[in-house]
Amino acid sequence: MKELVEYIVKNIVRNPDAVEVTEEQDGDRINITIHVAKEDMGAVIGKKGAVINAIRSIVRVKAIKDGVFVRVDIAE
Repeated sequence: MKELVEYIVKNIVRNPDAVEVTEEQDGDRINITIHVAKEDMGAVIGKKGAVINAIRSIVRVKAIKDGVFVRVDIAE
């Protein structure tokens, strides 16, 4: 999951070297946190949250296939 989110986010932002994705696993639950440069925050969130919601939808499909629950957040 982490690699999928990292790949998507790095291809959206202007400063891909500043992207850091952390993954914490707790049983069948996975928490993914995205850290990006402050100037790239808007690109990852998108207008009215459209981009981050699309990322969450893609991850949700993979999670269902793998039989786990995934939560994706953006660190401020």
